[in-house]
Amino acid sequence: MPSPSLPPLVDQHCHGVVRGDLTDAAFEAWLTESDATAAPGTSFFDTQLGFAVRRWCPPLLDLEPHAPPRRYLDRRRELGAAEATRRLLGATGIGAYVVDTGLPGDLTTPQELAAAGGGVPCHEIVRLESLTEGLADRADGTAAFLDALDGAVADAARTAVGFKSLAAYRHGLDLPPERPRPAEVRVAADRWLVTRSPGERLTDPVLLRHLLWSAAGTGLPLQIHTGFGDPDLRLRRSDPLLLTDFVRAVRPTGCTVVLLHCYPYHRGAAYLAAVFPHVYADVGLALTHTGARAGAVLAEMLELTPFGKLLFSTDAYGLAELYVVGAELFRRGLVRLVTEWVREGAWPAGDAERVAALIAAGNARRVYGLETADGHPATTG
Repeated sequence: MPSPSLPPLVDQHCHGVVRGDLTDAAFEAWLTESDATAAPGTSFFDTQLGFAVRRWCPPLLDLEPHAPPRRYLDRRRELGAAEATRRLLGATGIGAYVVDTGLPGDLTTPQELAAAGGGVPCHEIVRLESLTEGLADRADGTAAFLDALDGAVADAARTAVGFKSLAAYRHGLDLPPERPRPAEVRVAADRWLVTRSPGERLTDPVLLRHLLWSAAGTGLPLQIHTGFGDPDLRLRRSDPLLLTDFVRAVRPTGCTVVLLHCYPYHRGAAYLAAVFPHVYADVGLALTHTGARAGAVLAEMLELTPFGKLLFSTDAYGLAELYVVGAELFRRGLVRLVTEWVREGAWPAGDAERVAALIAAGNARRVYGLETADGHPATTG
């Protein structure tokens, strides 16, 4: 059979990119989840991600594949950040962005990202912890803070397509699953507001649970970070299986739970998506960082994840190159797997392209209520 063709991708979790030109060291820092420079005598370009950037990005800037890092970075600065970003984003084949706007720094807004990507639609995901911390910096007492928080979540639900939680970073996913009682929330909020310094991050487990349940109550999808990230994370406490009781408890709200990233616990995430109808799994970040092995990770996700429950994202942050690499590795990995399974007789040829299109875009359009390219509401495919 011919290889399946994919529709424009829906990047269901991503971030802005830096606006200005970058030094060599600053660029390389975006190629890792580490908060430190590479070990003496080594480079973050010597990773699966670094090699993937060198394979797929240089031709978009008029260089040969696998151009040396110094040549690539010099060429990037010759073009300027804006032109390089425009070229890179325009080549990804992404037809819609779902952007987490809660990260600090001089990053492009969703509107700027959409424009650089060729005018594709851009939708917002609200980061719960960032929303709460901003309100706490302006709080005038506990009661006013909690009222403002309830109002802010409700207001965000009117314009955003979903929420995101960083509970894995701030405490760990081993939280009690039940909704905290109002009295517990008041005590926790009072304690946090009294002891915190301006700008201090939210780590209180009661308030983190309150945010999860507040978001679930809006009926919008709730993205939860699971799996690997920077050293601020305790990886063993980010296993999505720790959410099993919460997933079960939150089901009556009708909230869709989207497990982000998942690696190296992606098989556990696939299990949760398989047994709970309101749980979906995402392959973002994992494919980017596994590079030449991305197809193997994607295949492992597809061992158990129902085909209507797997979502594409890049989790790109800072560099437009991460959009290119994430989209390229996903697209090539999925097409290769589907073609192979049809050739072996394991998959029916008539369904292969339909399923590939669901994973690439259709599932995300359905989960977030996005219109299709022809302006019609998304369906199950």
